Amino acid sequence: MSEIQRRVAIIGAGISGLSQAIALKSKLGFQNFTLYEKGSEVGGVWRANTYPGCSSDIPIHWYSLSSDLYPYWNKSHGLQPEIQAYWIELSKKYNLYPHIAFNTKVLSVEWDNARQQYTLVVEDVFSGKRMTSLAHVVVSAIGILEAPRIPYEIPGVRKFQGASFHSARWPGLIDLQNKRVAVIGNASSGAQFVPSISEDPSVEVVNFIRSPTWFNTRPHIPYSDTEKWIFANIPLAMRLHRAWIMFWLLYPFLLPMSDKALQKRREAMTKYILDNIPSRYHGHMIPDHPLGCKRIVANSGFLASLHRPNLMLNFDGIAEIVEKGIITKLGEMLPFDVIIYATGFIADRYPMHIQGLNGVTVQGYYDAHGGPTAYIGTAIPNIPNFYLISGPNTATRISSLFSAEVQVAYILQLIEPVLTGSASSFTVKATPTDAYNAKLQERMSRSVFVQCHSWARTNDTGKAYYPFPWPATVFWWWLRKPIWDHYVAVGAEKCARARQIKAVKNILKYTGVLMLL
Repeated sequence: MSEIQRRVAIIGAGISGLSQAIALKSKLGFQNFTLYEKGSEVGGVWRANTYPGCSSDIPIHWYSLSSDLYPYWNKSHGLQPEIQAYWIELSKKYNLYPHIAFNTKVLSVEWDNARQQYTLVVEDVFSGKRMTSLAHVVVSAIGILEAPRIPYEIPGVRKFQGASFHSARWPGLIDLQNKRVAVIGNASSGAQFVPSISEDPSVEVVNFIRSPTWFNTRPHIPYSDTEKWIFANIPLAMRLHRAWIMFWLLYPFLLPMSDKALQKRREAMTKYILDNIPSRYHGHMIPDHPLGCKRIVANSGFLASLHRPNLMLNFDGIAEIVEKGIITKLGEMLPFDVIIYATGFIADRYPMHIQGLNGVTVQGYYDAHGGPTAYIGTAIPNIPNFYLISGPNTATRISSLFSAEVQVAYILQLIEPVLTGSASSFTVKATPTDAYNAKLQERMSRSVFVQCHSWARTNDTGKAYYPFPWPATVFWWWLRKPIWDHYVAVGAEKCARARQIKAVKNILKYTGVLMLL
């Protein structure tokens, strides 16, 4: 079939969706695709998270698209406006805007096996108008930070009469001056915005902490004009800098730490926390869970901000939220004007209806397997031509963008035969999917990731669906090319013959080389 007859739908215009779109254009020269974005601009989490102090906790030269490095980053870790601007510029460079349906929410995606295509139902978020469209391939690029989690298990959440919001839905016009502000949660987001909002001494901040987290140092080091010039003008300088960052992030996972080394690291991190916080918090701020069980939070000013007189930590627990404030589990009533939830995201539920063969849905498959589950985090049995970027157990701990780029390259290999008419569909088989996940969960069961309550486990204590438990190099190796026998192909006779011919040519080529030796 011609390109006009084949179409790709990408759900989400965040960094994963944009990376997939860029690859379709630049690698395959394919133009017939649409990105469905419920927001009004590209960027995903970098569009949605506009809270003060929002930044990457991965060095920015590594947290950039490998095909489009940028020499003029201001600091070692990018702030939200700078990262958002980077992806907007890439969208303009690759002329992606004509392909994006903004303010459009995908409601359902259902596979028609007879026609070998999907029917999508989408909705305009403002008017509520619903529309349908067709696609032969669907790529889910919504990630795991899509649905903010509000702790409705706390009694009275809806009673509060002041302003309340999740940090991922920060109101643009909110004025906290002379306000009493409660912050619930102290993980990555909270640790970034609490120092920013407490800079104003008129803002009284109380940060409620249910369980403390581990912190390590993460200074934002400015790049000098000279360094920027070198990155822009000296060949390979920026590539080598990026490679050094990758090695620095990767090597701890290549060399397993002994129990003695882990204990030394724990002691060093404990000392780091205690040395940087007021003594009144020493008995509360050291976690009882092992290092790495939960995400280690980058300290870019949070610990130092605890010395401010207008910032207090509260470890008493929340019994109830009432009209004018919060009642602690000790019975104390604390009045507030604003409550900010830094309580993470709902990551173990897939937020829309995706249906493949035999009535199988993404969420139904997750439920049947005890939580988010997929074949190398990318494909699901009985759901043809549907692929997940940043799916279950794909985060490699050195960069979500690296993982996404690896998946994008893998997905391209699977969808290219469909787009060129050499195949109609590919569906991953259940047996290799089950074998892969049995191996993965066996590895997880022996890891630190199951040694505490965590958002990365189903219902906090069940199946661990984050992260990828091996080094990032293993993830890249396993996804460097598809194992075609792990997929059921429909209408792929041309594709199979082409692979056979290519294999024969490779054998002849290598045989010829050996004969010349």
